[in-house]
Amino acid sequence: MTEVSKAVLVTGCSSGIGRATAERLAGAGWTVYASARTRDSLADLERQGCRTLTLDVTDEASMSAAVAQIERDEGAVGALVNNAGYSQSGALEQLPLERVRAQFETNVFGLLRLIQLVLPGMRRQRWGRIVNLSSMGGRLTLPGGGAYHASKYAVEALSDALRFEVRGFGVDVVVIEPGIIRSGFAARAVAGIEPGTEADGLYEDFNAAVARTTAEAYERGPLARLGGTPEDVAETIERALHAERPRTRYPVTPSARLMMGLRAVLPDRAWDRVVRGGYPQPGER
Repeated sequence: MTEVSKAVLVTGCSSGIGRATAERLAGAGWTVYASARTRDSLADLERQGCRTLTLDVTDEASMSAAVAQIERDEGAVGALVNNAGYSQSGALEQLPLERVRAQFETNVFGLLRLIQLVLPGMRRQRWGRIVNLSSMGGRLTLPGGGAYHASKYAVEALSDALRFEVRGFGVDVVVIEPGIIRSGFAARAVAGIEPGTEADGLYEDFNAAVARTTAEAYERGPLARLGGTPEDVAETIERALHAERPRTRYPVTPSARLMMGLRAVLPDRAWDRVVRGGYPQPGER
């Protein structure tokens, strides 16, 4: 019988969760293909035992070439960790649609296309793991984060459908739901607010509050104390890959469990009242 490939392809390894995951899995003896848009950013991962690839999840040729190389080397992609993604914030009325489309190209369409590319190899060997990085933001919505939350809700829905469709082929689908992670994620989200919106006064105070509240949540607010690190997420991903029968969802950090639990029990208007503590209501006089 042909040996089953358990080579792991991890996307978005230039920083944060992707980098920590590649480091941890390589250290644990997995064959790791760490990828990013710029291969130069992965030199230190190569020194730690990872094989590195240039992979842009918004480019079809780049994705196809990366998967083809792993299949030539290993026979199949045994596990795919769909980590590449980012957040942008700002009032939805004024977010340019090209920015929303770009958000979905990276967070949703690239994720799905990579799944489509690796599944034939997984089916051939009757084993595979697809690990999709969602967020507590795929189970709840905060003001000013509509585009990002929509992309993560999409990841949750795609994962639920896929789990049923591929289980009979020996492929498990796992969703990772981090809460507050100290990784520079918030800084990037906040930095995109002003370029992504028109500060004509209608939403100026609101956008400023979104930036302030986001920074505080990740850096020094009460939720920050319930947060975690990229290494916490990497440890959870490793558990999901090792498990004989992995769970379908893995919340990571107390902040994720607290916030998702709270949202699950609160009616919509009660949730709105809770989040108004951190955000001014646009249009109120």
